[in-house]
Amino acid sequence: MPRKHGVMGAVALLTVTLAACAPGSGDGEEAVNLKVWGWRQEDVAAYNKIFQIYEDAHPGVTVEYLPYKATEYDTILKTGLTDASGPDVAQLRSYGLLQPLVASGGLVPLDDQVKELSGFPAPVLDGAKGTSDGHVYGVPFALQTLHVIYNKKIFDDNGIAAPTTWADMIAAFDKLDKAKVVPLASTVTDTWMLPIQHEIFGATTYGGTDYLNKMLTGEAKFTDAPWVKSVETWKSTDKYWPKQSSGVSYADAQALFTAGRAAMFPGGIWELGVFGKANPELKMGIFNVPPAPGAATDKTLVPGWVDGSFGVSAKSRQREAALDLVRWMATPEFGRAYSSELRQISVVPGVEPQDALLAQALREYQANPSPYVTYAYFSGGTPTAWDLASKAFSDYLLGRRDAAGAAGHIQQGVDQWFRPKK
Repeated sequence: MPRKHGVMGAVALLTVTLAACAPGSGDGEEAVNLKVWGWRQEDVAAYNKIFQIYEDAHPGVTVEYLPYKATEYDTILKTGLTDASGPDVAQLRSYGLLQPLVASGGLVPLDDQVKELSGFPAPVLDGAKGTSDGHVYGVPFALQTLHVIYNKKIFDDNGIAAPTTWADMIAAFDKLDKAKVVPLASTVTDTWMLPIQHEIFGATTYGGTDYLNKMLTGEAKFTDAPWVKSVETWKSTDKYWPKQSSGVSYADAQALFTAGRAAMFPGGIWELGVFGKANPELKMGIFNVPPAPGAATDKTLVPGWVDGSFGVSAKSRQREAALDLVRWMATPEFGRAYSSELRQISVVPGVEPQDALLAQALREYQANPSPYVTYAYFSGGTPTAWDLASKAFSDYLLGRRDAAGAAGHIQQGVDQWFRPKK
């Protein structure tokens, strides 16, 4: 999918054509056009700015970010990596969702090719590793953390402060509901968001990392009481969701929040950049959901995970140039540009967020981190826990299953391939 159309597309084509006639870097080499595939269609302008920095330092090299629809990207990329006409560099999913690409041999191992990776923390690199061989196949780009994002003006107008207890949070929801403001802009129809919303409201109930560690060794399951109760805890907030919430899409929920019709949006820190562009006047804050009654921990947990990485296609005809680009993606220069232009948390060592909310998110995650269980730790086989949870939670919200049934659906699917650590 081209990033520009019409006149802009013609300009881009002319630019590439002219570049092809120019020397690569003043030494007689041909110009290079690197194709970077991704799943973030909304980030084209930002990536153009980011890659312009690289182009300015590498005359004769152009970098083109080509995004595809997020829900179709994995399938398109799998095919694209089998042919030289596909990407030179690709945005890769993390953890279990990376493994099919590793198994197919479509990616170049980067351990010995990108020396800058040696400075990345091991937990960050875990999201870009092949589980079968331990090689790193991508340069990680972001840490995503999950919070409740709120409209500061609505909070101020209603005399509400960011809650520090579950009771305070419910009281705030009730106050906003009485004021005819939608408390939570939650989505139901875009099922990929459901496991995210569950982590935000349910992590403290099941216990976060402590419970995950028990699951990985077989001492605990999705069907055990703490996990089932966490699903019920999340759903207990549904009376504060939009009316007819069963028909509310992700885009609908975003629009409710940016238009000031909803006070809060439960989601990822990446939404800050999206919301800021949609409504530049919007003043936002973030808070983390306090422990619910009967929670397994008294800490206010912050779910998070390494979002993905950039890898090099084994079929690229311009492998050396592609490797040089991903080496740059492992430097603070890229990390700072990424954080600034996309308003996200870069995982490049030494890069500190300049944005106050990003800095708050990172600080609070580092203090009390919690895993994104279904995505990061139980997606290494088929069916993935993430896919199973998306479907099971949808059925639960629509009254087709109860919480125990939803948890059972996840566990039954995971049991087909997961083997606990000894």
